[in-house]
Amino acid sequence: MPVKCCFYRSPTTETMAWSENMDTLLTNQAGLDAFRTFLKSEFSEENVEFWLACEDFKKTESAEKIASKAKMIYSEFIEADAPKEINIDFSTRDLISKNIAEPTLKCFDEAQKLIYSLMAKDSFPRFLKSEIYKKLVNSKQVGNHKKWLPFL
Repeated sequence: MPVKCCFYRSPTTETMAWSENMDTLLTNQAGLDAFRTFLKSEFSEENVEFWLACEDFKKTESAEKIASKAKMIYSEFIEADAPKEINIDFSTRDLISKNIAEPTLKCFDEAQKLIYSLMAKDSFPRFLKSEIYKKLVNSKQVGNHKKWLPFL
């Protein structure tokens, strides 16, 4: 086991670990908050909000809550001209529309996969290049140096 001395620096700070993959980012509250801030700046926060709503929806146990949450997600993100309408293909939207009368915990899975893929391929790489992320990494590095090298 390596010995830590006053010059020890953590190999990866929490903030830098977010760049490993989008799951790491989404499961960390500070990472999620930073990603949401970035998406808001790009006017696409509906994607992560939909993804989070689906994650919450999958944990629903009561049949009546499944129905009410499904209708809320549908009216907020799926139906045409929804306040936070997500960008999904017609066939996925149509399938959800047909199944919303009797929703299951899997009724949004395909749309959630599409939105996750969109974020992973498009928004996430841009986030890692954004000033928001760079400032967070720099502030954590400065904080890390001060923590381990107090004389700096």
